[in-house]
Amino acid sequence: MFLGFGEVMARIAPPNRQRWQQAVPGAVDVTWGGGEANVCASLSMLGRRARYVTALPKNAITDCLVSSLRGLGVDTDHVYWRDAGRLGVYYVEVGANQRGSTVLYDREYSAVSLAEVEEYNFSAILDGVTWLHITGITPAISENACAVNLALVQKAKTLGVTVSCDLNYRKKLWKWRAGTEPRELARACMAEVLPLVDVVIGNEEDAADVLDIHAADTDVARGEINAAAYTSVARQIVNRYGNVRQVAITLRESISADHNNWGGMLFDASADQAYLAPLDNAGNYQPYEIRNIVDRVGAGDSFSAGLLYALTSDVYAEPQQAVQFAVAASCLKHSIRGDFNYVMKDEVEAMVRGNTTGRVQR
Repeated sequence: MFLGFGEVMARIAPPNRQRWQQAVPGAVDVTWGGGEANVCASLSMLGRRARYVTALPKNAITDCLVSSLRGLGVDTDHVYWRDAGRLGVYYVEVGANQRGSTVLYDREYSAVSLAEVEEYNFSAILDGVTWLHITGITPAISENACAVNLALVQKAKTLGVTVSCDLNYRKKLWKWRAGTEPRELARACMAEVLPLVDVVIGNEEDAADVLDIHAADTDVARGEINAAAYTSVARQIVNRYGNVRQVAITLRESISADHNNWGGMLFDASADQAYLAPLDNAGNYQPYEIRNIVDRVGAGDSFSAGLLYALTSDVYAEPQQAVQFAVAASCLKHSIRGDFNYVMKDEVEAMVRGNTTGRVQR
């Protein structure tokens, strides 16, 4: 069973790519989102057993949230209902063309940020778990959340649980230590976690922000990605943390808010080799060209879920097949509104086989 721990929030967005000034006062779209919850939801929809743990206040809204996760097949039996604290919220204004999307966080005093290590029953939470997935987002929200995240990973390793970590640097967070710059705080805290991690996942910027490891000939802000340079990035991560078996990196070239090129890389430490996807007919890296993006938020989480599914399968466990499956799953996420990737295994498999035309299935 997979386990995800973190903060899940209400996601509030203006409808139809409107700006806030156009939508409010008025109706808005409310869904759920949070990196680790997104991964668990996707894993469950792909057919894997997934358990999600968080701390929440008990009220009608959080009942709806947990019911949504449970309805997707996620085990929510170990959600910790806390008297103090609130449900975190984040606001998304979805961009279009040359106007980028924006995110506003409202997470202070959330139940997860207030809960302390002693409040969680790690033995019960980890019962039957073989793989723990965490991110760099939850430890960024508070000192308590950071301590709980580390303690859970430490307990998991004593039980022989495989651990994956999506670095997920968020510059608008990591502000809970006065006098410490967010990037500096992230680097210090994640340096305690990474020696316990088996699989490291990140986007094209995370290694630079969290580990000060940079890809050559790459300018993410300008949408210029040198995919080959990330082999060196991954190798440097493995050399720094000898416990890391694999490093996966999503590769996004942003031409506009509606047009991105999308691919990924998986570096396998035992083979000292990087595998890129997708590939053209000649076996060369050729990213998916995604136009008319519906929603890109959560794409990295859908990549993580696809990768975790693949690495634990009988069919896709080899590195090349695993990264192909992960990239295909996350490419499809760009067609779905909201954080959760409502994609099934057969749809991903069809895309892996080259069915990218979007024809009607009758």
